[in-house]
Amino acid sequence: MESPSYPRHWEADIVLRDGSTAHLRPIRSDDGEALVSFYSQVSDESKYFRFFAPYPVLSERDVNRFTHVDQVRRVAFVVLRADDIVAVGRYDALDDREAEVAFLVQDDYQGRGLGQLLLEHLAEAGRERGFVRFVAEVLPENTRMIQIFREQGYAVDDDFEDGVFRLVFPIDPTDTAVGVMQAREHRFEAASIERIFNVRSVAVVGASRREDTIGRVLIRNLVLGGFTGAVYAVNKYAEAISGLPAYDSVQAIPGDVELAVIAVPAESVGDVVLDCAAKGVRAVVVISSGFAETGEKGRKEQRRLVGLSRSYGLRLVGPNCLGVINTAAAVSLNASLSTVMPPRGRVGFFCQSGALGVAILETVERRGLGLSTFVSAGNRADVSGNDLLQYWEEDDATEVVLLYLESIGNPRKFSRIARRVGRRKPIVAVKSGRTTQGIPVGHAVRRTSAPQAAVDAMFRQAGVIQVDTLDEMLDVAQLLAHQPLPRGPRVAVVGNSDALGLLAADAATAVGLAVREPVALGAEATAEDFELALDDAIDNPEVDAVVAVYIPPLNTTGEAVANVLAAVGEQSDKPIVSTFLASHGVPELLRVADVEVEGAAGRGSVPSYPAPEMAVRALANVVSYAAWLGRPTGRVRTYDDLRRDDARRLVTELTESGPDGVDLDRDQIAELLGAYGLEVSTGPVDEPEGAVRLQIESFEDPLFGPVLSFGVYGAPSDLLGDRAYRIPPLTDADAQAMVREIKAAPLLFGYGGAPTVDVEAIEDVLQRLAHLKNDLPEVARLELRPAVASPDGVRIVDVKGRVVPAPDARTDALVRRMGEPVGLGDAQAD
Repeated sequence: MESPSYPRHWEADIVLRDGSTAHLRPIRSDDGEALVSFYSQVSDESKYFRFFAPYPVLSERDVNRFTHVDQVRRVAFVVLRADDIVAVGRYDALDDREAEVAFLVQDDYQGRGLGQLLLEHLAEAGRERGFVRFVAEVLPENTRMIQIFREQGYAVDDDFEDGVFRLVFPIDPTDTAVGVMQAREHRFEAASIERIFNVRSVAVVGASRREDTIGRVLIRNLVLGGFTGAVYAVNKYAEAISGLPAYDSVQAIPGDVELAVIAVPAESVGDVVLDCAAKGVRAVVVISSGFAETGEKGRKEQRRLVGLSRSYGLRLVGPNCLGVINTAAAVSLNASLSTVMPPRGRVGFFCQSGALGVAILETVERRGLGLSTFVSAGNRADVSGNDLLQYWEEDDATEVVLLYLESIGNPRKFSRIARRVGRRKPIVAVKSGRTTQGIPVGHAVRRTSAPQAAVDAMFRQAGVIQVDTLDEMLDVAQLLAHQPLPRGPRVAVVGNSDALGLLAADAATAVGLAVREPVALGAEATAEDFELALDDAIDNPEVDAVVAVYIPPLNTTGEAVANVLAAVGEQSDKPIVSTFLASHGVPELLRVADVEVEGAAGRGSVPSYPAPEMAVRALANVVSYAAWLGRPTGRVRTYDDLRRDDARRLVTELTESGPDGVDLDRDQIAELLGAYGLEVSTGPVDEPEGAVRLQIESFEDPLFGPVLSFGVYGAPSDLLGDRAYRIPPLTDADAQAMVREIKAAPLLFGYGGAPTVDVEAIEDVLQRLAHLKNDLPEVARLELRPAVASPDGVRIVDVKGRVVPAPDARTDALVRRMGEPVGLGDAQAD
């Protein structure tokens, strides 16, 4: 039973260290019976560590005290697996600023990271309630608990007195503490995806003897795909399917089952999940449709399905999905509806669309690209692109990541993870609905008010190669998978067709590449001519990449030229792309054998494109990625003069005075900005020679959270849309890029002989404003327009602002939590 003051926003689904899931929520007054049952399963040693004395049972008074809390000065969380409590954590106020924290975890669940997770969520609740420090008293023998506190990333002071360690630590989310949390998030979420891909046994629930059924296709694809583990068919009305014995239920299967693929009517899926949970299944892939894509009733069923799966520790792919594939020889898993088992390769592919999945896999095979793993997420109710990024980051078999995204539930988290992953592996993404901002049926996410330019900027900021179509995505992927990265934008064009050579040169120039004079070998050029020209281009220090164009003369196969291209491509440390016989993909003639990746072209193979425009467009995208990779990551600058508490106090007072929001006057904005070291001018501002009026804005977007924009005041920004966007937190490198990204940037750097303005001061303003906006989601909008930049600094002339009551929690909070199940308009926070 929930009291009116029950803090529902503290509830969270969580991922444990072993990749399983559980539900964390505030304790309730009706949890007494479950608490007693939990306590009865805890060992005597764990009880002793908690209470410093033998404490075999809880009295009625204990139960009442533990379950009746005010969730302000006395806060308690429980972790549930199904309806059973498996862990409890709490804090009790010692004064208005300090609270004592303690945990108790069922012995079977110790070592799964529950203590760390409870401490994170208690600290978040404590900060919300105004506490600044936690205190814990721990027996010296309780080394695991001491380790939890010391490894959490907080600065811990400890004293040893009367045989007890007393640990004291501030709960302010320092960079170290946040880094520790995110590192654990990465490991735990990667482990949860590992449970889907690397399995030794699969049950198909809904398998059928009829040839035209989904269940029969799934069985056939698993068997013909060469799955190395055990395949089980579940159908209560059959004794055998495709030569396999059929079982009444998953529980009836005699061996272990690690993955279940479900293809039964939507109304039966929940019962199947319960059956799987009782068997100890680790993950489910729900092929069945009839959920959120069908309307309100389906959304309710989908929400129930996700909650059920997570509460029993299962990850869920789907529903309404194509399935999952792992091409590793040791697994060879095709748990999907695709009859195509793609060749082994270096590319991981996440696709939200089940309908497009089959066509994508057929295209991948036709191009000879090769995949490591593939996931079709369908309605993406649970497993998301962010989960797959966490997994692929550490997966040695995956060197390139492809994402087909129909919606992004948590762009802040996506941006954070992608920035990190992109430093190790390129990410190529297609985002459908870029122009319309449309969201597919079955995907309920927060609507964004940000312009498309801001969305695109988020991808660039994260280093993601964003393309418009699936064909472009695969064009880029085949270059990344087989060729080295270019060191710069300088391109040599070598070919035996003057017309195609000029087309290639024009196209390259149009996409920002610097082209040398095309090398025209003539229609009768031999393989030796090509070899010499290619070697010259590659050896030229003024060349970073080569575009080879070959159209064979009549009655010539081009095999000799192909051998030259393949040989040069294998040895070159510069990328080569080609238009070879108008082929698309990596033709057999241009492939280099790869002993580690059977069935797909290896490193050094030369990709071919039907037209030179396609080749140079793919190359330009990779050049941009290489340039991003070569830039310093920068750091989020810290400031000693920020008065965050003063700003928080002001915003709280303002929102309490206007529950519907308050438009701020100049003095209020000046006070708010002043807390972040930004001064608003009190009188007329001189505009010396070379001064430039700027327009700097920040706003809170329902989907992205804080957004910052920068441009030159007036027509360039308002009429031409010449603005740069970034999502805080902002590094110094981000601020530098913002200033230089706009087309009007030359005005700041001495255009027409004018003096250069104080660019560092502009960057300082951007970074301080980013801190303000990152800290205060209540600041709905803040405009500095104009701010006058001159050689002597930046003066803020005019300001506008508005604050509103705190919006829903941002989608990338300072605690680990899984996304909200999609349904009834709720956001999906990946």
